[in-house]
Amino acid sequence: MLTLLAKLFIKDRENTASPRTRQAYGMLCGLLGIFLNLLLFTGKFLAGTLTGSVAITADAFNNLSDAGSSLITLIGFKMAGQKPDLDHPFGHGRIEYISGLIVSALILLMGFELVKTSVEKIIHPEVTELTLPSALILLVAILVKGYMALYNRRTAAKIDSAAMRATAMDSLSDMAATTAVLICSVIAHYTGLAIDGWCGLLVSGFILFSGYSAAKDTINPLLGQAPDPEFIRQIQSIVMEAPIITGIHDLIIHDYGPGRQMVSLHAEIPMDVDILKAHDMIDNIEMQLRERLGCDAVIHMDPIATDDALTNELRMKFSSFAHEISDEISIHDFRMVVGETHTNLIFDAVLPYQLNADEFKQQLTQRVSELPGKYYAVINIDRPFV
Repeated sequence: MLTLLAKLFIKDRENTASPRTRQAYGMLCGLLGIFLNLLLFTGKFLAGTLTGSVAITADAFNNLSDAGSSLITLIGFKMAGQKPDLDHPFGHGRIEYISGLIVSALILLMGFELVKTSVEKIIHPEVTELTLPSALILLVAILVKGYMALYNRRTAAKIDSAAMRATAMDSLSDMAATTAVLICSVIAHYTGLAIDGWCGLLVSGFILFSGYSAAKDTINPLLGQAPDPEFIRQIQSIVMEAPIITGIHDLIIHDYGPGRQMVSLHAEIPMDVDILKAHDMIDNIEMQLRERLGCDAVIHMDPIATDDALTNELRMKFSSFAHEISDEISIHDFRMVVGETHTNLIFDAVLPYQLNADEFKQQLTQRVSELPGKYYAVINIDRPFV
């Protein structure tokens, strides 16, 4: 169904990197989710009324909240697609994350409410009746929720959306919850055991776990999670294609919403390269990053000495010293300042977060003291942003 609707209403549906296409997919999924969840609410509420089952009725209202969640997702994608303005020069893409967080909060709220209702039902149990029509309604609901989980997950992968992944997780947990309700209703019908409250408690567990997982997926990008390693590899590959670039460091990726990344990095170039030629090359790299990855980039040029034998030798030695401590350590901006009494070796070292900076400096200073000559290490510690 979604594929057919996408063919009818999304013109450039294959260009999923486009904010407009992502918005169209998100809004289409939101509209379809509202329609299907309202149908499920109507059917389950009818089944719950006929059987007197609190678990089925609670599951029906869970679908009603899902319809509200789909509405929030729809509004979120609509607002996230707005163009940048004076107050929001980087666009409104993070609204998509916020809408996913609101959906997560609604899921958790419904889960806590169901826990309360289920506990009351356990304290005051009642035997429920299961009719064939209500059983069929629940079976259809399981199939519909399975389909919703499938298309939401596929759409999330297609447009790389945390909000859609949250919606997919919600649909999958609803499918499992409704399955549990049906099984418990069948058991109660044939054994006479009043397990409706326990079943409702089980359903609430699914809902709470779903809400927690969805909240985690939407909070992380809002807090500033590490970028996708594949995205980092693509940036590095494009930059290093330029013949004058000898290395890159201080790569930072700012995420202002899906498809709205700002990239900054330092590119090392030989110090004897013509400045106008280097500047032109950097401009071309920034343009390629924009065209091939859809991100805006700012590249800072770091001139380094590449034809000084002693500098190159010491740079290699210090890289080797650092790798003896940890393979994750990298060194950049290495330069020598020669004085009458001693020589300063100045460089930046990128340390993984688990290593102590003071201990690293002490270890490297000890290795410097073992070198022939009067050398002092002036070390600036960086931490990786990617």
